[in-house]
Amino acid sequence: MLITSIYAAILGLVFAALSIRTLLLRRQLGVAIGDGDQAALARAIRVHANFAEYVPLSLILIYFSEIQMQTSLWIHLLCSALVIGRIIHAIGVSQVKENFRYRVIGMGVTFTVMISASIGLMISGGLHLGA
Repeated sequence: MLITSIYAAILGLVFAALSIRTLLLRRQLGVAIGDGDQAALARAIRVHANFAEYVPLSLILIYFSEIQMQTSLWIHLLCSALVIGRIIHAIGVSQVKENFRYRVIGMGVTFTVMISASIGLMISGGLHLGA
């Protein structure tokens, strides 16, 4: 079994939780479209959207790293960092009185995963081109 698939399943559950949270807030606040000028709903929408924007590409990069036979430790590090980074980001941005450190740390970890996986793929691809 691929390591990435386990973490993709975990991230799928986190995405479902963020979706349900947004839907429940919409119902509670009576807002069907947009954010109804409700700060908590606007934040829930952005947390959900931000997750949808960054997680798929990150998982694709990690998956390609795994199938290029990069070490399982490296794949676990990338995947666990992605999960942790996305949860930290979600916690931070969800707060109406936001502590920006959570947002910065969460995005920093996410960008580190994306950049590290991308560089690893380029290096690995370059090694295969030379063979």
